[in-house]
Amino acid sequence: MPLVVIALAIAAILIISLVGIFFYFLGVWVRALMSGARVSIWSLVGMKLRRIPPSLIVDARIRLIKSGLALDTDSLEAHYMAGGDIINVVNALIAADKANIELTFQRAAAIDLAGRDVLEAVRTSVNPKVIDCPDPSKSTTGMLDAVAKDGIRLLIKARVTVRANIERLVGGAGEETIVARVGQGIVSAIGSSLSYKSVLENPDTISRRVLESGLDAQTGFEIVSIDIADISVAGVSDVANVGAQLETERAEADKKMRQAEAEGRRAMAVAQEQEMKARVQEMQARVVEAKAEVPKAMAQAFREGNLGVMDYYKMQNIESDTSMRRSIASDDQNTESGPIDK
Repeated sequence: MPLVVIALAIAAILIISLVGIFFYFLGVWVRALMSGARVSIWSLVGMKLRRIPPSLIVDARIRLIKSGLALDTDSLEAHYMAGGDIINVVNALIAADKANIELTFQRAAAIDLAGRDVLEAVRTSVNPKVIDCPDPSKSTTGMLDAVAKDGIRLLIKARVTVRANIERLVGGAGEETIVARVGQGIVSAIGSSLSYKSVLENPDTISRRVLESGLDAQTGFEIVSIDIADISVAGVSDVANVGAQLETERAEADKKMRQAEAEGRRAMAVAQEQEMKARVQEMQARVVEAKAEVPKAMAQAFREGNLGVMDYYKMQNIESDTSMRRSIASDDQNTESGPIDK
């Protein structure tokens, strides 16, 4: 009798437990059954034992079944236990299927576990979004600063339209890389332009050149278009006639440059004049030095017998005559120029 009582008690406990479990999961089980996404009671019990919310898995499976997608609960449970967002992945799969975008659960789960918003990626793939270049939150002026070959600074603001590339989303660079590459391409394109006027006249050539550079390589996005939203000359945004302002500044700069060149040439002329004066002084010193050698040479000639006393007197007479003629000529010139000066 005690064994019968114990057996009956155990049976009663089991029946009560089974009934309790059945009624505990009855709501979830009935919801799955009525939605066509049948899940067994024991699967729900296993989810509870694995600390997985059964209602979350069932709701995700119901969404997939109602959207025409078939996926077992084991894949959903595995992704939840890996730390993924089940609802976000399921919504991304449904959106991709309705937009005729090929996206498997494995790829969507990988994108989600990589830290990317897979649903936002699908939405961006369907509806491309626009990115400001440069990023207003990271730029003080909100404009790119570039200089053309003629030295004129330009301020540019571009808008980049991108579409998410599902295939390269895992491991591909993000929006910051796109903004940096586009900014670099715009600055480089303007720097290679001969004049700022050509950039202002045809800004589409800059965007077209940047777009053809393949800036979306190794990124998770595909660049659809690059549009120049705003372009202006730096420092003259409040001037009505930009061309006149720039020509005036250029003329003033040319004037200062020519003045500097003239001052340099004048300094060189003064230096050359001083150099010539120094050379004249040097030549005069050499003449005086040569004249000082004449008496020595005459004395040496007397000693060697090459010059006699009569020769010396003749030389003195010649010098006296020469001095007299010079004096007479100087007096005649002063007499002739006197009345004219008066």
